[in-house]
Amino acid sequence: MLKKNLSILMTALLVLALVLAAAAPLAAQQRTFVTIATGGLAGVYYPLGGGMARLISNEVPHISASVQSTGASVANVGLLDRGNVEFALIQNDIAYYAASGTEMFEGRAMPALRGVAMLYPETIQIIALAGSGIHSVADLAGKRVAVGAAGSGTEANARQILGAYGITYDDIQEDYLSFAEAASNLRDRNVDAAFITAGFPTAAVTDLATSLSIRVIPVSDDAFASLEANYPFYTQVVIPADTYRNVTEDTQTVAVMAMLATHAAVDADIVYDSTRAIFDNLDELAALHAAGGRISLATAQAGQPLELHEGAARYFND
Repeated sequence: MLKKNLSILMTALLVLALVLAAAAPLAAQQRTFVTIATGGLAGVYYPLGGGMARLISNEVPHISASVQSTGASVANVGLLDRGNVEFALIQNDIAYYAASGTEMFEGRAMPALRGVAMLYPETIQIIALAGSGIHSVADLAGKRVAVGAAGSGTEANARQILGAYGITYDDIQEDYLSFAEAASNLRDRNVDAAFITAGFPTAAVTDLATSLSIRVIPVSDDAFASLEANYPFYTQVVIPADTYRNVTEDTQTVAVMAMLATHAAVDADIVYDSTRAIFDNLDELAALHAAGGRISLATAQAGQPLELHEGAARYFND
């Protein structure tokens, strides 16, 4: 009898093992893996994207999301267009250039890029030393100006804002410098002003302001109206007083927006479920990263430069 019972037990265990083995591949097949392209490990995109991936994986049983560290916006639109990732964090001006085949994407438009949501402002900060005599963008004529790295979004922002004041590179001495290089050259007085596109406070500007008095140059309402007419991705923002040492007044300027984008070929249900996981849990995203606290449903489509993906449209129109 004992042998018979043991035999039955062994048979039952074998059957159970076979069932589990057969179910495991099925479960794996039912779970969809998606990747969010972000940016460098030291920037905002990587940890914010990590928070989004965590929410998607936790809230959507059939999706497992992960992040990929990249060269940020310009690299990310290429990854989306080639189908290497399902989602990407990018600046909305870069998305506009990529979709329309302009600026750094001249002749290679990517019309299948789709929007999911706008996230938070990346502010164009025009920084000058307090004793430079520069009080407005118009005062940059005849000056040496750091306009951002060659081919960067910042450089395009600088050229467009200068153009709103009737200034071209023929009217200034432009230097193509990164944020860190621009701050260093301001400190050494090798340039008179610098354009920096980033969330504020920006570390390079904060560090500069600890040793020198700086001025944040405003962008006027008239200049914004001119920009908005030609470049629909710009929004107006105010840099609050005391964001930087000794800058004691609010400064009105303009911003582009960080956004979440996808591709037309990505399944609508995946986009819908992922969008819902993020925007239904913004309080949790804010707890995971400070930038999450600046994301809201109210501004989720402000400055949207791309056609909205059908999955995202379904969520926002529910």
